[in-house]
Amino acid sequence: MELFDVYPLYNVTPVKAKGAFVWDENETKYLDFYGGHGVISIGHSHPDYVKSLGEQLTKIGFYSNSIVNPLQQELAHKLGKLSDCENYNLFLCNSGAEANENALKLASFETEKSRIISFKNAFHGRTSAAVAVTDNPSINAPINLQQEVTFLPLNDLELVIHEIGKGDVAAVIIEGIQGVGGLDEGTTAFFQEVQKECNENKVVFILDEIQSGYGRSGKFFAFQHHNIQPDIITTAKGMGNGFPIGGVLIADKYKAKYSMLGTTFGGNHLACAAGISVLDVMKKEKLMDNVKEVYAYFLQEIATVPKIKKVKGKGLMLGIEFDFEVGELRKKLIFDKHIFTGGSNNKNLLRILPPLNVKQEHVDIFMNALKEILD
Repeated sequence: MELFDVYPLYNVTPVKAKGAFVWDENETKYLDFYGGHGVISIGHSHPDYVKSLGEQLTKIGFYSNSIVNPLQQELAHKLGKLSDCENYNLFLCNSGAEANENALKLASFETEKSRIISFKNAFHGRTSAAVAVTDNPSINAPINLQQEVTFLPLNDLELVIHEIGKGDVAAVIIEGIQGVGGLDEGTTAFFQEVQKECNENKVVFILDEIQSGYGRSGKFFAFQHHNIQPDIITTAKGMGNGFPIGGVLIADKYKAKYSMLGTTFGGNHLACAAGISVLDVMKKEKLMDNVKEVYAYFLQEIATVPKIKKVKGKGLMLGIEFDFEVGELRKKLIFDKHIFTGGSNNKNLLRILPPLNVKQEHVDIFMNALKEILD
């Protein structure tokens, strides 16, 4: 049997990783400024994380959600406290797409409506409803297109008000900062007014923090830069530092009932151990403070690099925009300078998503390599 060939691959085979670095089978060392799509939050193979997962595996790795699992409650408590979202309830699942799928389902349950407002260049996942609210026709099959979705330009408040006014909208879903779409984001005024319209019209306001959450923007969730309070928050990537886990934070005004949502693997013992370890390390090492410091240093140093058109994003969720396509630049960074970076739907944008404990010295390595290639 062969693999179903759906991923364009770089010819690099990582076999071990530590902190902000990975090594291939030839012992070539690479600086990881992409973190596997922003998944690696506390660094590769963090010793506390490895210890926590190892110890949990010797006890119990999995049982279904038909029994009591105290680790779930511990994870919910620590997540609420560190994120300042204690007035939410947590539903645990396995991925960002699944988190968004359940958020949309819950919104439809609550409103008894089905139309969703999403935004141009949005990416919310690849499962049925999540991919339907993703602005990419090439990854939507006919079965996904049965969903009722209206895509609007980001920051066009008048159109949002007009569409909500039709009375058939279940939810508005928006990323704290767009990831795959190219690091665009709503203005504070836009976020605040959309929330106001949703509240007044009983539309569920969903913040997709799959990539922009877990400290990556310098605050725990990116929406916290805008002084708003979403109805539902979805999270995943940085939540488990590589272990599959996702979460839906649901405002406590929404009441649960049995069988409303469900999952086999979500919130299993190993996933919770990973999630708890990530939160403990983030708190102990003050990683959100580090994000702010490294972000300030990054902006200072990138100003010395030629040919940069614009820097987008916040914290360690960044996009460097050029006036040319960056495909060849990414290849040179990987194969000549041994640095992983990311791309996006914006072909002129280099995406930067390093671990949250990355150091200024790592930024220096990246900047020097970028200058040499551009020169």
